[in-house]
Amino acid sequence: MNAATAPLTDSPDSLVARLAADGRKAQAVLARMDSAARAAALRAAARALREDSGAILAANAEDMAAGAARGLSAAMLDRLRLDEARLAGIADAVAAVADLPDPVGRTVDRTERPNGLVLERVRVPIGLIGIIYESRPNVTADAAALCLGSGNAALLRGGSEAVHSNRAIHAALVRGLVSAGVPEAAVQLVPSQDRAVVGAMLTAAGQIDMIVPRGGKSLVARVQADARVPVLAHLDGINHTFIHAAADPAKAVAIAVNAKLRRTGICGAMETLLIDATYPAAPALVGALLDAGCELRGDARAAALDPRILAASAEDWDTEYLDAILAVAVVDGLDAALDHIARHGSHHTDAIVTEDPAAAERFLAEVDSAIVMHNASSQFADGGEFGLGAEIGIATGRLHARGPVALEGLTTYKWLVRGTGQVRP
Repeated sequence: MNAATAPLTDSPDSLVARLAADGRKAQAVLARMDSAARAAALRAAARALREDSGAILAANAEDMAAGAARGLSAAMLDRLRLDEARLAGIADAVAAVADLPDPVGRTVDRTERPNGLVLERVRVPIGLIGIIYESRPNVTADAAALCLGSGNAALLRGGSEAVHSNRAIHAALVRGLVSAGVPEAAVQLVPSQDRAVVGAMLTAAGQIDMIVPRGGKSLVARVQADARVPVLAHLDGINHTFIHAAADPAKAVAIAVNAKLRRTGICGAMETLLIDATYPAAPALVGALLDAGCELRGDARAAALDPRILAASAEDWDTEYLDAILAVAVVDGLDAALDHIARHGSHHTDAIVTEDPAAAERFLAEVDSAIVMHNASSQFADGGEFGLGAEIGIATGRLHARGPVALEGLTTYKWLVRGTGQVRP
């Protein structure tokens, strides 16, 4: 019996062990497949998603009805909802991964030692990737495609609110992959919504090679706190935009409004606006945000710019609103902006708006975030916008991968050493 059909009477630890064992066997097969074979499998999976659109949308309708009955928020229901256009976009994203450069087998560097040994570092898959996620059914396809495209097997555990959608998408993906010669267990969906299964995945050291959480703050915090498996994640997106004294006023307004309001619910949205005390067009800047429907919460100097600005509390500087709410502080120059970001930022995405090249370069060098920008909206913090195709998430740690994680971020490397009989003296 395949682990994916293991009886749900198994303990969570036993179920995860079975799934992991099958996944690791399948990954060994994937590792032997060349780039063309994996790309062909991804295209077959994309075709299967399109062919099964009716079944997937019907399953999504079940989830939407259940979500409405449970009182899910409008934002949550929007993340959950699929239609023909969204499903076509999901299939297109899977097919797009097939066209991305394959990192597996790529030489990182090559050296020859004085004794004649030739040393080469080459990229290899990480192994079995566990993805724990909530609400968004597109993650089922995106994560599966990125794992398979980088030679990894995937063990997916989606949220209960999208259970029918995830199962339908997974069934289509597997049908397409198997038709192209990929083992069925290369992409597995945990067949249980028992929350204890998440705990079993987090402690499956030696069975699962890496965990990627995709979801709200409570989920990611639990994963980071409880995992005994390496985790690739970010917790908050407390992103800053600093309007330097030498900012172009038109750019400042356009960037700030876009960074906050284009989509307020994504992790790349600006949450704090810092304005240099000597920036001459500050009233027009905050006025544009207020006129666009954004609530501003400011310190005393910011509140003096416009009577519509509310007083900020200490918590506002450390809050990821994911809403049309923005914290605003007036700071005394670049040093003060850097200090504020260091104290309150989450190392996700921070930006400076300035026409001063020296100030821009210092900001880019000294801000310790995964993504640092000059004269650009933080809403560009996205794998697709970076030319990486779909992303499995944004990583804010300092080890392995940082920023949008796509194919290369799901690989590691190994050393190949070629000799001609050398022995160490």
